[in-house]
This record gives sequence, C-alpha cells and structure tokens, in this order.
Amino acid sequence: MKLLRFGPQGQEKPGLLDTNGVIRDLSAHLPDLDGRHLDRETLARLAELDPSSLPEVSSARLGPCVGRTGKFICIGLNYSDHAAEAGAEVPPEPVVFNKWTSAICGPDDDVIIPRDSTKTDWEVELGVVIGKEARYVSEAEAMDHVAGYCVVNDVSEREFQLERSGSWDKGKGCDTFGPLGPWLVTPDEVADPHALDLWLEVDGQRYQDGNTGTMVYRIPFLISYLSRFMSLQPGDVISTGTPPGVGMGQKPPTYLKPGQRMRLGIAGLGEQNQTVVAESAR
Repeated sequence: MKLLRFGPQGQEKPGLLDTNGVIRDLSAHLPDLDGRHLDRETLARLAELDPSSLPEVSSARLGPCVGRTGKFICIGLNYSDHAAEAGAEVPPEPVVFNKWTSAICGPDDDVIIPRDSTKTDWEVELGVVIGKEARYVSEAEAMDHVAGYCVVNDVSEREFQLERSGSWDKGKGCDTFGPLGPWLVTPDEVADPHALDLWLEVDGQRYQDGNTGTMVYRIPFLISYLSRFMSLQPGDVISTGTPPGVGMGQKPPTYLKPGQRMRLGIAGLGEQNQTVVAESAR
C-alpha cells in the first residue's frame, strides 16, 4: 500500500493511493496515520479494504506521510562515495544525529532558507518508518519493526552544521528541513530496500543519482544498532544517509537560493517537489 496524509497543515487526514493514482480518504477507518496506527495488524486490516469503496479526494495538499513523529533520527556519511566527496572517512560506527520534529513538512511544501544562511544544501535519502517498538533487537528481527519506507529530503545548512562549534544538529533541524513523503510505502511493495535508485534535481539539473545498494550500514544493522541506545517507537523515522552529489561536494560548492526548485525521488516511493523561499518571504 501507498499510505499518505492530506489536507491543510495541522489538519491532515489519512488516505491511500489506489492503483490508478487516485487519493482515497481513510478517515472512516482510522483517525490518523501515526505511530498508534502503524502496527502490522492495522496495516493488514487496511490492506483488506476495497479502495474503490473509499471516497475520492479530488485535490489536496499532501502532508508529511507520518503524523506525530516522536524521533527523527538521521545517519551521516552512510554512503562511501558521499563520505569521499565530503572529505571524510567512512566511520567505524554509524554517525547518528537528529532533526527536530519541527523540521517535518509535506513533500511539496516550501523549503525555507533560515536567516543568516548562505549554505543551505540538499540530500535525498531513504526514510524508514518504525511500526513496532524496538529495544535491543537483533539484526535478524529488525525488519519486523518496519512499517514502511518514504522519501526524505535531509535539507542541511552547512555553515550551521560544520563551521560552528557543537553538534551537527543545529544545521539539520531548521523549520522545513525535513520533507517526508509523498507516500508511506509498506514493505510488501518494496522487494529490496537496498536496491532502490534515488535522485535529486535543482532547477532541472540532476545532481544526485545513486542507489541504496551502496549504503555502508544497512537497514537491519541500523535498527539493531540504534535500539541499543534508545527505544525506537512506532512513528519514529530513520533517515539512512545520502549518495554523492550534494551541493557542498560541487566544484565550486553550490547552495540553494530563493526561487529555486528541488525535485527528488526514490524508485517506487514517489517524488517530492519543493520551492526554496527566504525566511522573510513567509
């Protein structure tokens, strides 16, 4: 299934995308697509519904594909070729950082360049959404805790992230720096999450063109590893790293400017389209 959330910001309703590309309203069957409703039993019940019996949604804003996310956990330098373009070595253990949940927005919402920013950058990533609590899980059990997958744009302000003291987090969690969606795609539709093409364009120019097969640390390991340090709760999102082609790695480095358009996607998981705006434009 391709599950989604639609409607005005803060008032999103749950829905699904049928095989004809029509959005269907799931409001009569669950209150929201969030951690409380991502267990395998609920997903199996939704899969039994006849989409044609659900109300059509003619046109609506798409919200983030998961509601009420508790943790937005990111993995840095998880593609060896991206680590090389960043001038960094492949880490001996996963690099873990956070995006604040206030960064989360819809897949086609505007991305806002923060005040005083000169180095706002892009990163297409595969997101993993947790559907069942995970604490000290083994790699063999890890995939049982996955509700689905989605596209993430890990928007990053490089000066805030790398040139100021402290952690990466302050360059990663600015408002609108975490578009999620368009769909939450359930595992039955993703034969191998480590064999997905992913790409990103700015104003029609392709910058990123990679495949999740080149991840250093794969999803079962990441879930098991993270569950040693924190419990992973239903609705949590893990963003698994980006392939090469980010703005920081261009020669010379290239960063986002107001008015530009980002288009990004992952095979089978849909596309995002964002306009870049200045903070003052809100």
